[in-house]
Amino acid sequence: MKNINFNSSAKEYIEKLKYSLNKIPLDKVQILYDDIINIWQNRKQVFIFGNGGSGGNSIHLANDFIYGVTKKFGNAIKINSLNSNQSVITCIANDEGYDNIFYGQIAVLANEGDLAIALSGSGNSPNIIKALNYCNSNKIKTHAILGFDGGMANKLVNNSIHIDIDDMQISEDLQLIIGHMIMQKIYNENNSVHQRG
Repeated sequence: MKNINFNSSAKEYIEKLKYSLNKIPLDKVQILYDDIINIWQNRKQVFIFGNGGSGGNSIHLANDFIYGVTKKFGNAIKINSLNSNQSVITCIANDEGYDNIFYGQIAVLANEGDLAIALSGSGNSPNIIKALNYCNSNKIKTHAILGFDGGMANKLVNNSIHIDIDDMQISEDLQLIIGHMIMQKIYNENNSVHQRG
């Protein structure tokens, strides 16, 4: 195996990440932020989901929005990562097919006026598309954070945060970075209100 200088490789990754950060459509992130605030104020729910590393990111961000946005219990965002319950995921995948693992949960848990966030590199995963189609047919607002060319999800969701980068790991980094941007903004606003009050 050819020995490649790590620093050179790391710098290349950093430069690619910097390039991608500058391509984040902040106006689209603002729309997601506003919708999450609206969900919070109206005590509705957020559903977040993805495959592989994106699925791990959905669990991470659910943690941030349940606890990280405020340290006051009972005053955070009602958010569910559809990647969290392995019993449900494996049951649905085994009995009904993997394409149904997100749709099957949303069909039971979600209500009109809730919000769905899909995390995907390609935007083409059948289980992502099926869940988004269900949401669109049932008045559940849809958002997605996407890489590559955005795929089918790019045209399907109400608000697409699409960064055209041909790199799965960078795409996954950006999912967390965008989530953390929103989480910190909510935390700072909420903390500021408590301090003034």
